Amino acid sequence: MFAYEEDIQACLKALHNGALILYPTDTVWGIGCDATNEAAVAKIFALKKRIDTKTMIILVEEEQAILNHVEDAHLQIFDYIKGIHKPTTVIYQKAKNLASNLIAADQSVAIRITKDPFCKAIIKQFGKPLVSTSANISGYPTPLIFRDISLDIIEGVDYVVKHRQEDTELQQPSSIIKWDEEGKLVIIRP
Repeated sequence: MFAYEEDIQACLKALHNGALILYPTDTVWGIGCDATNEAAVAKIFALKKRIDTKTMIILVEEEQAILNHVEDAHLQIFDYIKGIHKPTTVIYQKAKNLASNLIAADQSVAIRITKDPFCKAIIKQFGKPLVSTSANISGYPTPLIFRDISLDIIEGVDYVVKHRQEDTELQQPSSIIKWDEEGKLVIIRP
C-alpha cells in the first residue's frame, strides 16, 4: 500500500514544478495545481476543455489564508462558515495574490476552507492555496468516486494520488454561497 506521506511528498513535488495533480478533497476528487501559477491553471482549463472565463474553486487550509487572497472579507462570512458542517465554497470580491486566470471578470474568487486532513497537509506544507475543480471534462457529470473518473483526466494529470482511491462512499460537490452588496446571503448551489 502506498504511504500517505509519500503521496503528499509526490504532490508537493508536482505542485512546485507547475504540474497537475488528481486528488481527493472534502467533497469530490479534484484536479489541482498551484493557485498562484497562471501556466498551471491554464493546463487545467485545457485538460477540462473548459472556457477560461468559467472560474474554479481554490482551497485554503484556514480562515487566515482567505485574508491573503481577498481585499476585504466580511466578518459575517466567517461566523457563517463556523456554523455549517457541509463543505461550503464562498465567493469573495476583490481577489488578490492568485493567478490572474483564476480571478473572475468581476474580480471575484471562489474559496473553500478544506476540512480534509490530506488536503490540509498538502496546503500547509506547500504554503499556497490549491485549485480544486471537479475531475471531469467540462459538460460531463462530476464523478462522485475515483473509479468514475475518465481515463482522459487520469492520463492528463502529472500525478494521481493513491490515497482514498478505493473509497466507495459517493461524495457531493460543495455548496456555493456569496453575500450581495446589501449584505444578504445568496445561495448559488445548495
